[in-house]
Amino acid sequence: MPSTNDPFEQDLSAHDQAVAAAGLAIWAGAEPTFTRRVSSAPEWLSEALGEDKPAVALRLVAALLACHPRAVVLRTLGRQYAGEPEPRWSFGLYERRDGAPLWLGPPDPLSKPVPVDREHLPGFRDHLAQRLAGRGWASVAVDAGPSLDLRLAARLDGSLAPADPGLEPRLARASVHAAAIPPSGLDDDLAADGTHLFAIGVLTEGPGAGCPCIELPAFARVDDFLACLDAVGRSATQAGLPALVIQGFPPPVDARISWTTITPDPAVIEVNQAPYPNATLFLAATRELHRVAEEIGLSPYRLQFNGTISDSGGGGQFTLGGPTPAASPFFVAPALLPRLIRYVNNHPALSYLFAPDYVGSSSQSPRTDEGVRESFQELDLTLELLHRQPPASPERLWQSLSPFLTDPSGNPHRSELNIEKLWNPYLHGRGRLGVVEFRAFRMSLTPERAAATVALLRGMAAMLAAQEKAPRLKHWGDDLHDRFALPFYLLQDLDVVFNDLTASGLGLGPAVQAMLRDDPGRARWAVDFQGCRLEIDKAVEFWPLVGDTASQEGGGSRLVDASTARLQVLLHTTDATAPALDGWQLLTKGFEIPLSSDEGPQGMVRLKGLRYRDFVPWLGLHPGLEAQATVSLVLTHPAVDDALHISLHNWRPDGAPYPGLPDDLAEAAQRRAERLVMQRVPRTNLPPVAAPPQTALTTHSIDLRRLSVYQKT
Repeated sequence: MPSTNDPFEQDLSAHDQAVAAAGLAIWAGAEPTFTRRVSSAPEWLSEALGEDKPAVALRLVAALLACHPRAVVLRTLGRQYAGEPEPRWSFGLYERRDGAPLWLGPPDPLSKPVPVDREHLPGFRDHLAQRLAGRGWASVAVDAGPSLDLRLAARLDGSLAPADPGLEPRLARASVHAAAIPPSGLDDDLAADGTHLFAIGVLTEGPGAGCPCIELPAFARVDDFLACLDAVGRSATQAGLPALVIQGFPPPVDARISWTTITPDPAVIEVNQAPYPNATLFLAATRELHRVAEEIGLSPYRLQFNGTISDSGGGGQFTLGGPTPAASPFFVAPALLPRLIRYVNNHPALSYLFAPDYVGSSSQSPRTDEGVRESFQELDLTLELLHRQPPASPERLWQSLSPFLTDPSGNPHRSELNIEKLWNPYLHGRGRLGVVEFRAFRMSLTPERAAATVALLRGMAAMLAAQEKAPRLKHWGDDLHDRFALPFYLLQDLDVVFNDLTASGLGLGPAVQAMLRDDPGRARWAVDFQGCRLEIDKAVEFWPLVGDTASQEGGGSRLVDASTARLQVLLHTTDATAPALDGWQLLTKGFEIPLSSDEGPQGMVRLKGLRYRDFVPWLGLHPGLEAQATVSLVLTHPAVDDALHISLHNWRPDGAPYPGLPDDLAEAAQRRAERLVMQRVPRTNLPPVAAPPQTALTTHSIDLRRLSVYQKT
């Protein structure tokens, strides 16, 4: 147990010990995203690239480097998407997990260029050739190249490297940073043939322009790359270089190495955290990341004018794997992934409770049962075959499940459970990592909530690796987007998961469970009246795609109609002397809302989902349907003389503009609170109440948009 009195840290440590006792190494990583929440520049609202982002990213690298002085900064390439003419930049910290230094050379200039006289560069190349020779690597100078003009070709096997670009044109290749990544992926074919090409010159553009730089080839083995870094660092120091930019192909990684990268994504900077062997270490690293991000003005959320807390804009996915691809828990326990697919299918809370606002079939993380019906039926057969046949190899496991873990257009990246990095021969360089990515997660507001999520996922993996905890795939039907749109039922479902973990000896502990149940980003209001409390919570809504899914794949984004919102209204007693719960009525627009009864932590409750149009989109569905800027409710009981009129506004009740964005979470909470207005009215003044049309009702919700249509007809 840790030497701490913090209940959350104690629960996290105890859970780590329980997972370790299960005997399976389960490493967890994450992809948190941060934004400039007060900026209205396109790069912080919708665009991936922009003038400000590289400098901000390097400030983040500098802040992290101050915490990890024995790491080295590497500038490589980020993921390329369809339609993008140039590769995205990527800045990373590469370090040994044992804390030993691996870089003894001059620093990356980061935000400030350090111009160097070009006369130093030939000496740098000469020193590098000598040091490589001392390691048994044969090298030869190559005096040709379109951008980085001093080149050195080396072979690790000691044989003579080619030197004439006329005989070997690849020796004169352009910088890997100069062109778009080909559809086949990033590949150093020269290194694959045994020749490693080093290119030395001066950075001509971007952060650090004017500083000396070296472009490294691809290396297959970590030991070779570490030897290369040592030779480059010592040679640059010997040549008297005060600074050096290291760029080129992404480096190799194994269990000894921590490799954290910072890349651009629409509206955000994305950090691909190195994985950690337990949740406690993950928490420490995530606390450090959030702290330095805040120090340089980056935020894990955005605040809207009306006080709404929004996701950063890029989500916050998590990954599970092992210390090495071969030691991945999904390969050590081949039944784990099929069981996980069934378990997630049987627990919609894992799909919706922690997800961003946009969920459903055309979202960034659709469930397996939100796609094509025939495909879902075939998945059930595949899972049965995997269950009854001998344990699957990594190759067969990926081949069996990859056709089903996609979105409806067949995109394997957009899937609730993303296995494109599990054992994928078509994703060059990073497809066979033994990693599963969990995409149905919005960016965590705090490091603690992120660590609690890691504990949940690691606990589930340890449980399912050892036990069959999920029945066959379940066809939820309308309940999936009706019942499980309401937080009440999602939390009930999450409690079932908690109970499963506890029964398996992998319980999360009360502090970790509370962290997962309580979502500080969800808008909530509460009204007390005559011994009862009416709670109003933001619920889940499933936005439809406008147009065809496949036709929008090329642009990397999708047009959806996000104008519909859903609220959960829940009524329960807080005083034993309150009027009978069944006698309360909740009215809207002259109609009674038929509340359902259920049992919750508060005792008996009555609840319903309310769907309404929050705004009129510039392009969307239902032209002519007006927005409902205010949701008006009336709470009344035959035994109470007064009724309570409740108005929930989507803006300031007086309609006046806000002076600006909220300064902080406290001001945002104040703005949300003032949007709820209450007024007592005599019950005798209420107009006649009608039953809503059946077309407006589902089992768990009422569609206020249909009430407007009903009133007009």
